[in-house]
Amino acid sequence: MNPHNRSVLRRTLLAAALAATGLASLGAFAQDGYPNKPVRVVVNFPAGGAADTLARAIGQPLSEALGQPVVIENRGGANGNIGGEAVARAPADGYTLLMSSGGMVSINPHLYAKMSFDPAKDLVPVASAARVAVYLMAKPQLPASNVQEFIQYAKANPGKLSFGSPGNGSSPHLAAEMMKSQANLFAVHVPYRGAAPALQDLLAGQIDFHFDPGIGLQHARSGRLKLLAVGSPKRSPLFPDVPTLHEAGLKGFDADSVFGFYAPAGTPPAVVERLNREINKVLATKAIQDRIVALGGEALPLSPAEFGARAAEDSKRFGAIIRERKIAAE
Repeated sequence: MNPHNRSVLRRTLLAAALAATGLASLGAFAQDGYPNKPVRVVVNFPAGGAADTLARAIGQPLSEALGQPVVIENRGGANGNIGGEAVARAPADGYTLLMSSGGMVSINPHLYAKMSFDPAKDLVPVASAARVAVYLMAKPQLPASNVQEFIQYAKANPGKLSFGSPGNGSSPHLAAEMMKSQANLFAVHVPYRGAAPALQDLLAGQIDFHFDPGIGLQHARSGRLKLLAVGSPKRSPLFPDVPTLHEAGLKGFDADSVFGFYAPAGTPPAVVERLNREINKVLATKAIQDRIVALGGEALPLSPAEFGARAAEDSKRFGAIIRERKIAAE
């Protein structure tokens, strides 16, 4: 190689090295500079429900960890699709997140013939927050003191009982459909816009029972509601004497749902990793674990990949009952 060509090669290699160093520094700066403004968390269900309670419980310590305000915004409706779409359409910069039950990702695609967005493609999993169990609760006036008597009464009075849910196709609704299918009973479904209004009508005696995602446990303790069973594979540490529906004879009954945080597709991986790391640190604290247990669930720190895999498994499980019961969005 002649001297001129060697000189050109050296200059080219030096320029490439400087460019690479500059890009690496820019990437490190971008990562270290996040966040530099408030982070908005959209909860796709009304205030007072499990998703809202989790978002607010985790939001404060997450704000402290990030050094920026974490602002909670409720955008309920359409089984979580309204809030989900708002986040899917938001800039993919890490400043807009979604807190949702697993239902919007794992259930809604089976319910709606058309959705305005694709949760699997337009959102990315950031961090799971909690595995939330559902609890079979009935109004005190119902003539049943345990789950076996409840099932017998419901079967003897087809169509007489009504049950509420946070919405058509929500995980509490599907839990009731699983029970109806396995126990061969019929009851009338009354969908609400969230778990909190369904709970209020159960307390008022307007409906007879529902599967509660944990927000009504205080009323079970006080005797205002009858807690008959847990719709989870294992008993709740809060109520060790309350049987699971599996123990009551509905084999393999599992209506658990995983709640967590999502971001718009295209959010930088470094930002997703930072958020996952900080949220998992929050979940490791006793204060948050106690809050989640009080809600009737358990903290579930996972990597983004593990969270996504869990959502895919839940999709298969819930999709099966949706097809069997021919459930569709209303």
